[in-house]
Amino acid sequence: MEIRNIAIIAHVDHGKTKLTDSLMKQFGNFQGDEISMDSNALEKERGITIYSKNTSIIYRDTKINIVDTPGHADFGSEVERVLRAIDSVLLLVDAVEGPMPQTRFVLKKSLELGLKPIVVINKIDKPAADPHRAHEEVLELFLELGASEDQINFETIYAIGREGIAKKNLTDESNNLSPLLDLILEKVKPASGRKNEKMSAQVFNLGYDNFLGRMAVARIYSGEILSGSQIFVKGENGTRVGKITKLFTFEGINRKEVSVVTSGDIVLLSGIPDIYIGETLCEDESVEPMPSITIDEPTISLNFLINDSPFAGREGKFVTSRQIKERLEKELEINVGLRVDFSPDQGGNKIGPSFFKIYGRGELHIAILLENMRREGFEMQVSQPEVIFKEQAGELLEPYEELLIDVPIEFSGGVIEKVGKRRGVMKSMTEKDGIVRIIFEIPTRGLLGFRGEFIIDTKGEGIISSRVIGFKGHAGEIKKREYGSMISMVSGKAVAFALANLQERGILYIEHGTEIYEGMIIGNVLKGQDMSVNPTKGKQLTNMRASGTDETLFLKPAFVLNIERGLGIINKDEYLEITPKSVRLRKKYLTEIDRVRASRINLS
Repeated sequence: MEIRNIAIIAHVDHGKTKLTDSLMKQFGNFQGDEISMDSNALEKERGITIYSKNTSIIYRDTKINIVDTPGHADFGSEVERVLRAIDSVLLLVDAVEGPMPQTRFVLKKSLELGLKPIVVINKIDKPAADPHRAHEEVLELFLELGASEDQINFETIYAIGREGIAKKNLTDESNNLSPLLDLILEKVKPASGRKNEKMSAQVFNLGYDNFLGRMAVARIYSGEILSGSQIFVKGENGTRVGKITKLFTFEGINRKEVSVVTSGDIVLLSGIPDIYIGETLCEDESVEPMPSITIDEPTISLNFLINDSPFAGREGKFVTSRQIKERLEKELEINVGLRVDFSPDQGGNKIGPSFFKIYGRGELHIAILLENMRREGFEMQVSQPEVIFKEQAGELLEPYEELLIDVPIEFSGGVIEKVGKRRGVMKSMTEKDGIVRIIFEIPTRGLLGFRGEFIIDTKGEGIISSRVIGFKGHAGEIKKREYGSMISMVSGKAVAFALANLQERGILYIEHGTEIYEGMIIGNVLKGQDMSVNPTKGKQLTNMRASGTDETLFLKPAFVLNIERGLGIINKDEYLEITPKSVRLRKKYLTEIDRVRASRINLS
């Protein structure tokens, strides 16, 4: 049986997973509507792909291995690895939005590797869809990225991924995705062909099984892999010997145990606990290792600490430093975009608890890890995210991002002003049908916490996306926070009478009846200075009755914190406390006198 290996790449929410789901339902012998590549609970809730996944379908006696990749920039390292293991890509582009920042990123990577993409103009059934304009913009992007003449002559398919329809021409009649698969068989070269050579394969993804441990997803380039065989593993740290204990191939979204896998296929294997991405698996030492797979460096860092608040241990099952360390070590088994510093000198300082330094690709990357941990029963605290600086030739460098914003024209002025304050520089601005598309170049520091404000400023009507473009010169001071914290000076339960007065001073994070402790942040103060308040103070009661003083209290809806909101608004002298049921902001030093002492130490 011939094999074709393809990946589906696109910007977030352009329809990769829906298209893959439709392919599986039509040609993968699946029944019902429950089949979905987004199997993780967080992926289902958020409607985005977080982890790249493998599936396969059989079409006209050909096995087509499909890799569904994430579209969010924070998970871009997932896409880079996958592109090395496949022979062509389906580049999905929304017929309304056209190419977006992540479209540029994934297309650039695929062109550099010499791949010839098949362009899929998706969502052509949208009322505002303009497939011809989207096609022209894609062609311009190919030219801009320096595509070869062969790559520029790309094939185009028009599709409605949700309904499972694909057409070679817009005027064609179609009721399934056969035109797309026919084009794949015609234009993508067969993956097999070196079956009689010595075995060589390269690892491009990792998995984890509670019984089998660390597992590797690898593309076999030549020869055969046998279950139980001894192999050589070649990487940056030299050559070592390993033994394969289990072999699996992908059959739909499920894995099927096999005894042998031939060249061209994608395999899942276990038995090598220290396997890593980019390493070459080979039959003997004479086989040359393949070029290593590089993974983009992290751009932000923060500290993970044990929860030492007055409410510590009330909700979580795993609260100790040892348990958090073990969980982070397990995460490193599969999350290759993450770095953790476990050095002993990271903690044990005299003015704060011990911590682990975490390095990630962005706020969402870290937030997903925190959300998974809290659902597993962990309690922890994290510090304010900070960007990672570099020094090169005596110059201080920091990460920059290309920021693309689509916003109704009436909100554009406020957005431009706010991005400008965060050291963003406008590169281009176009307007169509009342929607303005603005492209900025902005330091990653300026983007931290901006997305939440953007949603509020545009009343939820704006679209924001970004991609890391590299390190550039330090942009100088960025003042993002224009408000202070409302800090509880007592412990107890918040009452409506006190909150009704406090809501006039800022935005509250808590509701009536919420249990609080001294040093917990219950809201923000619009004037910019921190303010200590008493949210437990009730109305003074007397035995006198007075007309008009017992009016009804009206409380505005609280700005309830979640992990992403908390990471966006946290200040330098604060921690975000995360438990299985609660997300709270607190000061590092809970009492007023301790905060004064700490400020004096910092000043000295």
